[in-house]
Amino acid sequence: MSTFLETVVDRTLSDLAERRRAVPASALEAQLGPERRGRPFSEALIREGISLIAEMKRASPSRGPIHPDARAADVVQAYQRAGARASSVLTEPHWFGGSLNDLVEARAACDLPLLRKDFLVDEYQLLEARVAGADATLLIVAALEPARLADLIAVASDLGMDALVEVHDEQEVEVAVEAGAEVIGINNRNLHSLEVNLETTYRLLADVPAGTVVVAESGISTRADVRDLEEAGVDAILVGEALMSADDPQEAARALLSD
Repeated sequence: MSTFLETVVDRTLSDLAERRRAVPASALEAQLGPERRGRPFSEALIREGISLIAEMKRASPSRGPIHPDARAADVVQAYQRAGARASSVLTEPHWFGGSLNDLVEARAACDLPLLRKDFLVDEYQLLEARVAGADATLLIVAALEPARLADLIAVASDLGMDALVEVHDEQEVEVAVEAGAEVIGINNRNLHSLEVNLETTYRLLADVPAGTVVVAESGISTRADVRDLEEAGVDAILVGEALMSADDPQEAARALLSD
C-alpha cells in the first residue's frame, strides 16, 4: 500500500504533466523579468526573536476542511498585521484546497516574503512558483533523490528563491546538508503516518550545522510551544492549522508571538 507521501507525489506528477502540456516552460520563462531575486525570505527568519511563517491553507489530510472559504488575500493581510515575518501559501489542490491563484492573490495583497508550500519535484514547479510571486519554495527530502534535491536547490537559487528543505529524521538532515541546504525545516509530522511529535525538532536540532536557519514545522499551537522552541535555538516556526482553525487567525498569530 502506498504511503500518503507517495500518493500525493504520484498525483502531483500527473497534474504536472497536464500543466506542462498546456503551458510550456518556455512560456513561463518569458514571464520572468530581468530582476529575478524575490523578497528576502531567509533573512526575515533570522531577525531578533523567533520568526513566524504563518500559513494559508483551507484543509489538511489529517483534519479535512479547516477553513474552506478562506481568501488568500484576507489571510495574508491578517498575518502581516499580526507580526508574521513571512507567509506560507499551500498551493496543492486535492488534499489542501489550494492553487497557484492563491499565491498570486497573496503576492498582490501583502509585502511579506512568500513560500510556495507544495510537493515540488520538478524545475517546472519552481518556474511556476517564481512567476506567481514566491520568494521561497519547499523541497521535501523524503520526496526527492539526493542528487535531484541538490539540483532543485540550485535552480531555486538561480530563479531568485530560497529553498526551505524539509526533513523528518537524522538521515534526511544529512542528505539536506550535503545537498547544500541553508534553511532546514524540521517537520514534526511524519508524512508517511501523519503522526505529529514536537520532540522531533528537539531531537534533530543537534544534527543541524551551526549557521543553518532552522524552522520548526507542525504541531505548534501554544505560546509555551513557541517559547520552548526559541529557547532550544529554533529560528522560526511554520504554523498553519492552529491559525486557520481559529475564529480570528490574526489574533491567533499574535498570541503565539506575545506573552
